Amino acid sequence: MQFMSATRFLTGLKNQTLGRPALRQQAELTESVQNIIQTIQARGEAALFEYRLLWENNDSKTLGYATRELASSVDKATQIAIDQAYDNIFAFHQPQYPSPFEIETTAGIRCAQQWRAIQSVGLYIPGGSAPLISTLLMLGIPAQIARCPEVVVCSPALPSPAIAYAAQRCGIEFIYQFGGAQAIAAMAYGTESIPKVNKLFGPGNAFVTEAKRQVSMEPGGAAIDMPAGPSEIMVVADATANPETVAADLLSQAEHGADSQVIFISLDDALSQAVQTQLQSQLQALPRADIALESIRNSYLIQADSAETALSIVNAYAPEHLILNVRKPRAWLNRVQCAGSVFLGPWTPESLGDYASGTNHVLPTYGYAASYSGLKTTDFMKSMSVQEANIKGLNTLANTLIQLASIEGLEAHANAVKVRLALLAVENQEVSNV
Repeated sequence: MQFMSATRFLTGLKNQTLGRPALRQQAELTESVQNIIQTIQARGEAALFEYRLLWENNDSKTLGYATRELASSVDKATQIAIDQAYDNIFAFHQPQYPSPFEIETTAGIRCAQQWRAIQSVGLYIPGGSAPLISTLLMLGIPAQIARCPEVVVCSPALPSPAIAYAAQRCGIEFIYQFGGAQAIAAMAYGTESIPKVNKLFGPGNAFVTEAKRQVSMEPGGAAIDMPAGPSEIMVVADATANPETVAADLLSQAEHGADSQVIFISLDDALSQAVQTQLQSQLQALPRADIALESIRNSYLIQADSAETALSIVNAYAPEHLILNVRKPRAWLNRVQCAGSVFLGPWTPESLGDYASGTNHVLPTYGYAASYSGLKTTDFMKSMSVQEANIKGLNTLANTLIQLASIEGLEAHANAVKVRLALLAVENQEVSNV
C-alpha cells in the first residue's frame, strides 16, 4: 500500500490528482459497445447467439432455462444458506415499501402521493464461471416486494441448482443465459423472445457498465439503477483494532479486481505496521492473490491524527463500503455523511452485507455515495402525485394561479382558470335569477 498523509490525500482528492483508478470509458470501449447495441437492435436473437459463441464459447441454441425443475435438485446445505439470506434480505427491504398519503393543502384542495411498481424490470446477474446467488437475491427480493409484474433476468452463468433455487424464492421462473453488453441491449430494446424492460439493474464489467450508460441516454432505451465503477472499501481503525481482521477486510475487497480500490485510514502507527505484515501473510493463502496484490499496490494507507481528520477523508471520498473498526463506532456514525454502506465495530466484516445481513450490496461507487443511495425497494417503484379541487378550492387559489401564470407569460395557463371562473359566474347569475 502507498503510505500517505491525510493532508496530502485530501489535497489530492480536491485537485483530482489522487483518488480512484480511471474508469474505462475510452473511445474504443464506447464505440465497441455502441456497435454491439446497434447489432442487437438490428438482428435480435441471431446476434445474441453469435456473441455467446464468440465470447463464451457456448454454441447452445437455447435461450436459457426454467428454474423450477433445476431448483429441486439443490443440496440441503445450500438451500438452508439461501433461505437464511433470503429471509434477512426480505426482512430489511419489506419496511422500505412506501405508504401513500393525502393531505388538504388549502381548504378545498386535496393532494396525494401514490406509488406504483415499475411494470417491467431487467436484472443482470454476472457470472462467467460461477453463479452470483447473492446478486440475484439483492435484485430479485426488492423487485418481488415492489410487486413488479414482469421481471426479466439475464446471466451468462451456467445453469445451477443454487441460482435456480434463489430465483424460485424470488418468484423468477426463467433465466435468459446471455451476458455482456449484448444482454443489456436485449433487455433495453427487446428481442423476439426477451421483453423490453423499463429499468435495468445489476453490476457488471466495463462493457456492461458502458452499455447501461448508453441505453439510459437513448429515448428508446431503459433507465438504470445507478452509475457504477470499480468496487471499493475504506477501513478506519484505531489502536483497539485487531490487525488480522483489518487486513482480512482489506483483502476481501481487493480480490474483486485489480482496479478495486482499498483505503486504510489508521489512527495508530503500530497498527499500520502490523496490518502491512498481515497483508503479506494473508495474501499468500489467497487463490486470487495476484489480483488482490495488484489492487493493494494501487491503494492507500493514510495516517490520521484524529477522528475528525479521518471523518473528513471519509466524507470527501464517499466510499462504497466503510468499516469503522474503532472504539465506540456508533459515536462516529452521525458524523458520516457520505458512504454506501457502513459496517460498525470489530465483528462486522463487509462479507455480512455482501451476503446475508439483510442490507443490499448493490451500492454507489466511484464517489457517487455523495449523491446516490444503495439499492432499495423504492428503486423498483415510481410515485405519482394526485390533486383534486372543489369550487371553493379553485376560488381560493384562482388569483394566485392567474398572477403566477401572467408573470411567466403563460396566458393559456391563466385562461384555464379564468374560463372556469366565468362559468361559475354564469351559474351563480342563473341561480340568483331563479
